[in-house]
Amino acid sequence: MAFAFEKLIVYQKGVDFADKITELTSDFPRGFYFLADQLNRASLSISANIAEGNGRFTKPDRKYFFGIARGSVQECIPLLELAIRRKLIEPNIHQSLRNDLEEIAKMLSGLIKGLEKRKVSFFINVPKFVVDSEKPKCPVTH
Repeated sequence: MAFAFEKLIVYQKGVDFADKITELTSDFPRGFYFLADQLNRASLSISANIAEGNGRFTKPDRKYFFGIARGSVQECIPLLELAIRRKLIEPNIHQSLRNDLEEIAKMLSGLIKGLEKRKVSFFINVPKFVVDSEKPKCPVTH
């Protein structure tokens, strides 16, 4: 794994969820493309926003993208509800997917709360010379 976010369990669960949705919606009948498309977009948005948020340097930026990911979790709920009402998915599959979403939502809330508790994290994984105001901003001489 080359990127730090790939080690996050919530990211891995998000990718697994999107994969399940991709497989599930491939069997949706003609006329339900709108639902399959929106469900695929919302499910992929979960892990994509975790990845994007983790690539940001400031706490507010990270929190923003993790919040978007949590919103995408919420977006999947009514889409799955419509899928079960239209009998596109079985009740046991519906419940399993809801359970996955609930777990991911809790993990994202924990990730966001963890960011709020950190005292210093303006820059993550940035060389010391970039954040130390008493030293030159660039390692190259003037």
